[in-house]
Amino acid sequence: MAKGEVFAPEWHEVEDLETGVKSRQLTDHKAHSHHLYFTNSGWYDDNQRLLFASDRGGAANLYSLDLRSGEFRQLTDLEEPRGAGSGSFQSTSVNPRRAEAYFWRQGGLFAIDLDTLEERLLYTVPAGFRGGGQTNVTADGAYVCVNIGQDMSDRFRMDLGAGYVGMAEYWAANPRCQVLRIPTQGGEAAVVWEEESWIGHINTSPTRPNLLTFCHEGPWHKVDHRIWMLDLDTGDAWKLRPTAPRERVGHEYWFTDGEHVGYHGWTEGGSAFHGAVRYDNTAVGEYPLSHTSMHFHSNDLNLIVGDGNRNLPRLLLWRLTETGFEGPRVLLRHRGSFHIQAVHVHPRVSPDGSQILYTTDARGYGNPHLVDIPDFDSLPPLDDEAG
Repeated sequence: MAKGEVFAPEWHEVEDLETGVKSRQLTDHKAHSHHLYFTNSGWYDDNQRLLFASDRGGAANLYSLDLRSGEFRQLTDLEEPRGAGSGSFQSTSVNPRRAEAYFWRQGGLFAIDLDTLEERLLYTVPAGFRGGGQTNVTADGAYVCVNIGQDMSDRFRMDLGAGYVGMAEYWAANPRCQVLRIPTQGGEAAVVWEEESWIGHINTSPTRPNLLTFCHEGPWHKVDHRIWMLDLDTGDAWKLRPTAPRERVGHEYWFTDGEHVGYHGWTEGGSAFHGAVRYDNTAVGEYPLSHTSMHFHSNDLNLIVGDGNRNLPRLLLWRLTETGFEGPRVLLRHRGSFHIQAVHVHPRVSPDGSQILYTTDARGYGNPHLVDIPDFDSLPPLDDEAG
């Protein structure tokens, strides 16, 4: 296996035994494969190609799948196994203006031309810090934004990809963290935000080049405030969707309009809800949920998808009505284990709203899948399916 190698299609159809809905398993190999983190779109080339990562060959590498033929191409030639500095590529992001992607490797942020496969080093994490977190590109394609944090590996062990080891300790240590804006054509990185609080989940607006969200990472019930908005031009940051003392809100993501941010959470009393807010804290819409999920995604507030949890391993759909969310309806039973980050289900709605991308290790190894979104009314309610 080598950089540039093209592989024959592995995709095949899988029919769900509970709902009869058919999905397309995109890969089939005795190694984990997965799509990008659910807040990062892996589609490019007019949505005809999709990025994914795979451990085949004993090393984590980035691949590109042709959604017309099923053939896929190896884009990188890393030799390190997962966990040895190469990362899982979940934090990879695509430039919305040209065929280029950005990923971490051994403390360096690299750009890769998705056509020629030429790689460029854009940034190196300075001593005393660690990178590897989310990457996201501004709407004009001019900058890739990342976060770095103080390296505390000499104080305690961290392995967030396998059971969030060290999460509580790192949060409590109040590490020095920075949000960086790095020119995609090359140039000096600028620190646009810095504080002594664990920063994560850098998400840029898909339409407003000056806006991104970041979060105060850590146990949701302990962080001071989860979702923050940052104006890259002015350096101003503000709390998005202010929370009550015992509310838990997170897993924020941008709608396709680039104006609104979706999220889910629990009230002070523990009731689940899903909602959205405009970047300036106006136009808030929140609605209760009878069931919740590990992660949610949507292109707007009209139809949302959730991935259930270990005890309820299903893809679930909710539809917004005049009185709130209707559902959930069961799309399929994904049987994902959520055992490590690489096999979290992380559903994401396609750019055109017609499909859902997700990963599951139902048959032992993680594989990304695509499923067409059927008519909502054709799907069974959760209670009927759950028995």
